Amino acid sequence: MDNEKEMQAMFDAAKSKSLKEDMRRVKSASQNPFYHNGKTDLDAYIKFLNAYNVFINHKPKPFKPMICNNMKL
Repeated sequence: MDNEKEMQAMFDAAKSKSLKEDMRRVKSASQNPFYHNGKTDLDAYIKFLNAYNVFINHKPKPFKPMICNNMKL
């Protein structure tokens, strides 16, 4: 019974004009942190990935070159 009430409350909230306006404002204020001056900033993306790997304590795998004599696209 509670689940049905919660679902109905979510449906009612989704129909709310004020919630839609709030979400529109949030979307308009958001920005992509890897996009600067109309171009993708790969250096910022690589810095983010390195920092994230340090954060999750990721151990890098040893580099193994790809060896393939017959590569087709």
